[in-house]
Amino acid sequence: MRIRAAVLEQFDAPLAVQELELAEPQAGEVLVRLVACGVCHTDLYTASGADPSGYAPTVLGHEGAGVVERVGESVGSLRPGDHVVTLFSPQCRECAHCRDPRTNLCLAIREQQGRGLLPDGTTRLSRDGEPVRHFMGTSTFAEYTVMPEIALAKITPDAPLDGACLFACGLSTGLGAAMNTAAVQPGSTCVVFGAGMVGLGAVAGSRLRGAERIVCVDLSPERLELARGQGATDLLRGGPDAVAEILELTGGLGADYTFEATGNVAVMRQAVEAARMGWGLATVCGVAGKGETLDVVPRLLITGRRVAGSSFGGVKGRDQVPELVERWLAGEIDVAPFISHRISLDDVNRGFELMERQDGIRSVIEF
Repeated sequence: MRIRAAVLEQFDAPLAVQELELAEPQAGEVLVRLVACGVCHTDLYTASGADPSGYAPTVLGHEGAGVVERVGESVGSLRPGDHVVTLFSPQCRECAHCRDPRTNLCLAIREQQGRGLLPDGTTRLSRDGEPVRHFMGTSTFAEYTVMPEIALAKITPDAPLDGACLFACGLSTGLGAAMNTAAVQPGSTCVVFGAGMVGLGAVAGSRLRGAERIVCVDLSPERLELARGQGATDLLRGGPDAVAEILELTGGLGADYTFEATGNVAVMRQAVEAARMGWGLATVCGVAGKGETLDVVPRLLITGRRVAGSSFGGVKGRDQVPELVERWLAGEIDVAPFISHRISLDDVNRGFELMERQDGIRSVIEF
């Protein structure tokens, strides 16, 4: 079938919206009609050329939600008409990692996905007979996409898909960082560095876990106010004095849990320094630039602080994304403030521009 999609032709250049061929789903694959897709920083990160594992040409996009149109052979968990959220972090439920509660990093299709291919080592996207690679196993900057069954979370049809798409990446990453990776304990003090999509999710996740005090740190007063709406009790303007201010707020001890959601290695260091001596846990969610390293004074670790990384918030997508969506529908998570702009596929580059200007939290493409 012919589809329209936003193609990354070369790094550090605008995406080109054009017509491509999309082949039928093969065994274990599903054809999805996209309804909504968030424009995430990871898409911009790859388009800029900063991602060392990036490639072109490819169809970007990974924060999608839509409706199943057709299924390939051996697909048993989905059927046409099902509403789904796309998962760049799949869950086969069979590999050693899927069976272990300590990680969500499924091993089943990891190698092929990283190369821009579907599990059988080929693509379903093409242009004039030449393959166009998939991105993060999803390629949701398109009217339709073909994906592995194990990379789709079936959700209730009651959930509006323009909000559900945010659970495909940013919102689940932040929620899960607090609820899964850090497993925030009731009555604790949390500090979240960054009030973008992931940081706001971490604020909400800390609230849902029963944190008593949630401090949010950001440069933007508008974003800090959004953090208050998600449950932040204290707001701090970011900068070189942030750690000193956090220590003052916590009696000189630091926070039980800190979360970094900026991708800035200097802020990552602040997250470690602001963690409590003895048991403080700093969770890093942001993606740093190519070649950057985290500089931490070893004494901070020797005195009991710990550092953890969190990919997709430790969320096992097929099992847990539907649960998070249900909590949204139950009123526990306020999604509406995150959707700042509604745009068309043709405006995808404007979505990047809005992100670079920090204009709002999420631009959502509506198909």
